[in-house]
Amino acid sequence: MGKKNDFEDEEMTVELELDDGTNVNCAVITIITVNSKDYIVLLPLNEEGENEDGEVWFYRYSENPDDPNEEPVLDYIDDDDEYEAVADAFDEYLDNCEFDELIEDEEEDEE
Repeated sequence: MGKKNDFEDEEMTVELELDDGTNVNCAVITIITVNSKDYIVLLPLNEEGENEDGEVWFYRYSENPDDPNEEPVLDYIDDDDEYEAVADAFDEYLDNCEFDELIEDEEEDEE
């Protein structure tokens, strides 16, 4: 398990069309790899560009290797075990982010 990309430098967003036809703008938190598959972690945003409840959404993520300009494909995760594995990997990602922030804070304090 590991992270494929980290988008901390610039906030990327995607617009999802939900089953009821509404569109939701989401911030891309990261793309993680679990069991050789890529997953995208999205943070749904309201009209003001804020997240109201801290909920994140997980989707299977794939790109066309032959056409990098083609839109990536997002698929629902309908298997509970698969979803749990992705959620666990995301928790590990968050733990690593918090650890990295602590290290950066300590290095800034030493300067």
